[in-house]
Order: sequence, then C-alpha cells, then structure tokens
Amino acid sequence: EKELQLQPGLADLHSKHNTCERRPFSRFKVSVKREIVAFGIPGVSGVDTGTHVSPQRWRELLADPDTVVLDNRNTFEFKLGRFRGAIDPGVAHFRDFPAYVEAHREAWQGKTVAMYCTGGIRCEKTAAWMQQRGLNVAQLDGGILNYLEAFPDGADWQGECYVFDKRIAIDAAGRETGTTAEAVFTDPADAWRLARARRLDPEG
Repeated sequence: EKELQLQPGLADLHSKHNTCERRPFSRFKVSVKREIVAFGIPGVSGVDTGTHVSPQRWRELLADPDTVVLDNRNTFEFKLGRFRGAIDPGVAHFRDFPAYVEAHREAWQGKTVAMYCTGGIRCEKTAAWMQQRGLNVAQLDGGILNYLEAFPDGADWQGECYVFDKRIAIDAAGRETGTTAEAVFTDPADAWRLARARRLDPEG
C-alpha cells in the first residue's frame, strides 16, 4: 500500500482493508483505462461530484422522509443485499443508469438523493452527472464497504454485499458468506458475469 502511494497520482489513494480466510485475488494487477466504469455520457469527469457523507450521517438520511435512497448498482447486486428503503433502478449495466434517473428527475426535485454503491467508485461518476442535471446528491463516502466497517452489526443494511473477487459475497461483519456465483447469476443474460467469476476462482 505504501509503495503504491509513492507512485505519481496515487498519494491520496484510499485503501479498504478486510480480513479474509483466503486470498480474494490471485494476483495484483493495475490497468490504465479510458473510463474506470463505462457510463456512456461524455464529459463527466467525476470531479464536481455530490456531497460525501459519513456512515453516521448516512443513517440520519435514511430516517429522513424527504430522502430518496438510490442504489447505484446492478439489479443482481441489489437482490443480494441493500439498505433499508432503497430503490432498485432495475439496470443490468451501469450505462443504463442515466435513463432511469432522467425518468425520475422531476419527481426528485427538492429532495436529497442519497446514493450508494459497493466502494464509492460508481457514485463518483453518477453523482457528478446528477448534480449537473440539477439534483441534490449525497453519496455514501467509501460505499457499502466503508459503512459496514463502521457498523459491523449491519444496522440499516439488509442481506449480503456482492464483491468483485473470489468471495462473491460478504456479510455485515466482512466475512465470506458461502454464496456462490451460480446462485447469484441465474439469468441467462448474466452468463458472461458467471464466466468472469469462475475465472477469478477456477478452483471454485
């Protein structure tokens, strides 16, 4: 971690720590990509993003009736676990998310859209764009993983959290649950995701 932070542009790298019974990744790999997540809308940098809120403030927002709690993940992730009162945008791909927001943007005017994803990466992109579209966005700083680290009892969280490594899913305490990729990816349209998960853990 310290070695990474010495690299150009990585001094402010935010790392997430989790104790595992086995190595969740087979190897360390860094790739340079045009977009870290394909959003489909040009000109969104993620610099002018929404207000980052702490896990403690997030719980207050969940209790506010004027808050719209929006899941910024795919439906298969939402089905596995979600925050209390969260909305599933029903998207199969990240690039489908803007269309859902546009369809509800007028109804959300004057409210706080409290948005979350697994680690906060997707929210950086979508929150910036939603702010441009005139919405008041509060994004959970560090995502679900940061929240569960602050509240390992899983307060206001329901179910498991999908993670993009060999573990597939973790509980509120950060432990691997035993949920399999086959149990998550039951839709034939998700066959490519199942294949990717199997490549991560060829020994199953």
